[in-house]
Amino acid sequence: MPAARLTSAKYPLLRFVLPLTLLVAILPAAETDRPPLLALCAAYPPELAALRGEFGVEPERGFTETRIKGLSFWRGRAGRHEVVVFRTGVSLVNAAYQLQIALERFPITAVLFAGVAGGVDPALHVGDVVIPEQWAYHSEAAYLNPDGNGGHVRPSFFQPKHENFGMIFPNEVAAVRSGESDFRRIPAFPADPALLAAARRATAKLPALRAAGREVSVSVGGTGVAGPVFLDHAAYREWVFRVWQARCVDMESTALAHVAWSNQVPILIVRGLSDLAGAQRGTNPIDTHEAPVSGVAARVLRVIVDEL
Repeated sequence: MPAARLTSAKYPLLRFVLPLTLLVAILPAAETDRPPLLALCAAYPPELAALRGEFGVEPERGFTETRIKGLSFWRGRAGRHEVVVFRTGVSLVNAAYQLQIALERFPITAVLFAGVAGGVDPALHVGDVVIPEQWAYHSEAAYLNPDGNGGHVRPSFFQPKHENFGMIFPNEVAAVRSGESDFRRIPAFPADPALLAAARRATAKLPALRAAGREVSVSVGGTGVAGPVFLDHAAYREWVFRVWQARCVDMESTALAHVAWSNQVPILIVRGLSDLAGAQRGTNPIDTHEAPVSGVAARVLRVIVDEL
């Protein structure tokens, strides 16, 4: 039908539909968006079990499962909040890929992660919980040949900014997001300031928590690092602390922070220390501590979510 014949006289409903359409078009986004949906995630089974237990993620509590590309996403309510709970998988590629799927399929307004990590800061102990303000990659790097004179042969394009670890010369990753015209170097990807503020408020109210046979500390701030390796090497751990003043190291967090930054979605990551990334004598104790420390990290995340 020609547009000229679509008149409010012939079709009275248009008197209401057209003004409503115009109203929706000019309302601020905050007034038309859905209610907040928090993504709660963990990397692998002990972490996910702790997260599901802490937030009551079960069908009998109203959670429904959606399967996407082999992944399970559980959606429901936890206290005052609507949440979607899922596993990111271990390592950078899995974490980035699976978080991107979640952001594209669900109207997620913030990402919150709880899991375990290796402690890098010498002041920290197994069981302590850290909530870094920013996340860097420790293994975005150039691996260079020795030059025969105690140094290394460096390509002309590469200008190192950090101390090397033998042949490993760390580098900053380049990233881009909506509204920017090109990739730019990002030394570290930030956690969300409002979520960090909520974490500081919530952790100040926490009762004493215990893990690994001791009362643990919970702290907000500093830098975390991640890479595609399970770090269990004392000298490399010391180097990571010197270069980044890192508090902890894991295999997913910087990728998660990177994807959140690119999508302009707030993120906060809580890590309990299951081990010391190689500072121990003998076998790494992660197998002993991963389940109870995952539980402590999930408990800390719960009080932060309740604070929001």
